Amino acid sequence: MTYINAHYYMPKITMSEVPIRSLTPNVFNTNAVSPESEIKLENSLKRFGVYKPIICRELDDGRLEIIGGEHRWRAAKKLGYETVPIVNLGIVPDAKAKEIMLVDNGRYGEDDTLALAELLQDLGNADEILSFLPMSSSELDAIFSSTSIALDDLDSDSDDLPDLSAASSAPLKTHQIMRFKVPFEDSERIQKRIEYVMKTQGFTEDDSMTNAGNALVHLLKEEK
Repeated sequence: MTYINAHYYMPKITMSEVPIRSLTPNVFNTNAVSPESEIKLENSLKRFGVYKPIICRELDDGRLEIIGGEHRWRAAKKLGYETVPIVNLGIVPDAKAKEIMLVDNGRYGEDDTLALAELLQDLGNADEILSFLPMSSSELDAIFSSTSIALDDLDSDSDDLPDLSAASSAPLKTHQIMRFKVPFEDSERIQKRIEYVMKTQGFTEDDSMTNAGNALVHLLKEEK
């Protein structure tokens, strides 16, 4: 028995390859995907196969019900897979199955933008990556064309920005994403000020982040 918490013990987890038609989806899955994401998922399976097992539980009648990976299962079924790998959690109560499903659908971490940009550049072909990566083209473009800087890492005694010219083979970077926090009591005033400068100075042609950055640069130039 595998210990879960003080109120529930899960039978020993087993892994196996089962006929794809032997699985049944649950009725409480809240995770929906768009047609575009369905295509990306299918492309992922064509490229890598079902490398991530479907998470299942056993029902009282012996059927295997999907707790996590329903969309992978549907995509595999559409592509003609006859079998899929599964993780069988055994007999799991409804409440616990729903909790596991929510955890499986979630994501705990966030990508480091700089590290992700470097990784994507190493992989190369953006169009090919976009065909299976669960990311929109605008998100991918923003990552490739920007570098993330943590303001805490900057030298407070120097006006020089870090030298980003070392990667000569990388695409020319024209902007940098700068992340910072402001006090709640000042956030509305700062936002309104930036929106005012965007409107009065005509910073409306680019995306919202670039427009806001141009407004901030304009404010800094006015202070000189």
